[in-house]
Amino acid sequence: MDEISWNDFTRVELRVGRVVDAQPFPEARKPAYILQVDFGDEIGVKKSSAQITAHYQPEDLVGRLVVAVVNFPKKQIGPIMSECLVTGFHDEDGEVVLCTPDHSVPLGSKLL
Repeated sequence: MDEISWNDFTRVELRVGRVVDAQPFPEARKPAYILQVDFGDEIGVKKSSAQITAHYQPEDLVGRLVVAVVNFPKKQIGPIMSECLVTGFHDEDGEVVLCTPDHSVPLGSKLL
């Protein structure tokens, strides 16, 4: 495992956002959803492509808090421009399970 400095870690903007919309992304190479995530007034709403279809339905995602990297460069994914990276962990089958706070926190809060 490569070690990083504390300075490297503090440069990653891992923030809490609330999913405000989730739609199927049929143009994606692997099954995915297009998420609209609200990070509060300072950051606003950002779009993300998320390969989380194994464990989640779009209607179950709306209102859910997620943790995402908000300071990566935008990335073109098919016809959409992804503006953040929603984080998760692979389960035993290799499917993504979202990384979420277990209590409510203000939108835009930074992971410490």
